[in-house]
Amino acid sequence: MGSFFAELTSGGAMPALQTTWSFAQQKHRVIADNIANISTPNYKAKRLDYGEFQSALGEALEERKGKPNTPFALKASDQFRMNERGQLETTPSIKPGRNGVFHDGTNLSIEAEMSDLAANAMLHEMTTTLVNGYFGSLRKAISGRL
Repeated sequence: MGSFFAELTSGGAMPALQTTWSFAQQKHRVIADNIANISTPNYKAKRLDYGEFQSALGEALEERKGKPNTPFALKASDQFRMNERGQLETTPSIKPGRNGVFHDGTNLSIEAEMSDLAANAMLHEMTTTLVNGYFGSLRKAISGRL
């Protein structure tokens, strides 16, 4: 019975959704930390690069295509890796300043952070909606209300 439930959560798009959801959560923490340090002199903003994550996610999905029993795994980068339990771990890098360094020594723009926050919130909401829909369908199937 245990392998049945494991198959429900490790098959199809579910591992990619779980990994994307985890990335969005961790990116949100990085953005929140940047915003919290907006007044800290010489603070260097951190980032998790969504483009790099998206490329690695695409490669991982392509690798699994047509191989249902292949475990889902992202290729490790400087910013993220999958641990031995298959969970995403991230290491933010210093964000390159869009306008150089400000008078207080920071490279932080509140406008850029708020823009990143809004985009990340949409990614998180989309992923949450897809996961919720998947489990909602399972609930209907288990209860016999298809």
